[in-house]
Amino acid sequence: MNTVTTYLHNFAFNVYPYICLAVFLMGSLARFDRDQYTWKSDSSQLLRAGQLRWGSNLFHGGILFLFFGHLFGQLTPHWLYEMFVSAEQKQLVAIVAGGIAGIVCFIGLTLLLHRRIFDPRIRLTSHRTDIAILVILWVQLVIGLVTLPYSWSHREEATTMIVLANYLQGIATFRPDAALLTGISWPYLAHMLLGMTIFLLFPFSRLVHVWSGFGSVAYLFRPYQVVRSRRLNLPAGHNTPPVRQ
Repeated sequence: MNTVTTYLHNFAFNVYPYICLAVFLMGSLARFDRDQYTWKSDSSQLLRAGQLRWGSNLFHGGILFLFFGHLFGQLTPHWLYEMFVSAEQKQLVAIVAGGIAGIVCFIGLTLLLHRRIFDPRIRLTSHRTDIAILVILWVQLVIGLVTLPYSWSHREEATTMIVLANYLQGIATFRPDAALLTGISWPYLAHMLLGMTIFLLFPFSRLVHVWSGFGSVAYLFRPYQVVRSRRLNLPAGHNTPPVRQ
């Protein structure tokens, strides 16, 4: 690579990830602190409820599987699982399971995007950022599906998967090494760059409601709320059942 290409490559994969993560974390905190009334996913469930139900369930089911699959699949060190499963077997599972989840998510997101763009009433009540983030997610899914044939072609080696995992684990441990990605096929690089960009845009879009979804898990560990009855001060003879608070 020439000097300019090397500089751009290093910036994109050594510096840009941390810019995106910093904006993702600090931007989310700032929005929660300053604009809590915008911390939501606007509902349009009264319009085309059937298409929304199918699209939402397929999209959310698929995207959650893909998110945790990427999270644990890429950030788990190879030595931790090699005694149970080989890298080649792991890649085959990732191709099959990730491909199924990706197709399910793609169908759901396509339904949601079609509903939001082609229904005039929903389009009028949609923010431009709503449509933009759906389009970006749709493109990201398409690129992710494009990587499947590449992964299948070298499924017996799994070298690319190990290289990508080592790079992402380096990002997580603050030891980035963009040189690892030299020679990696373009769909993988585009998939990672657009994924980083989604984190960058996260605080400025409706995606912030994802934090609330993960935060709701805390309700499983909250203590029971103590509820006591209280009689109101009413005139004598007025029979009113106690109020539950």
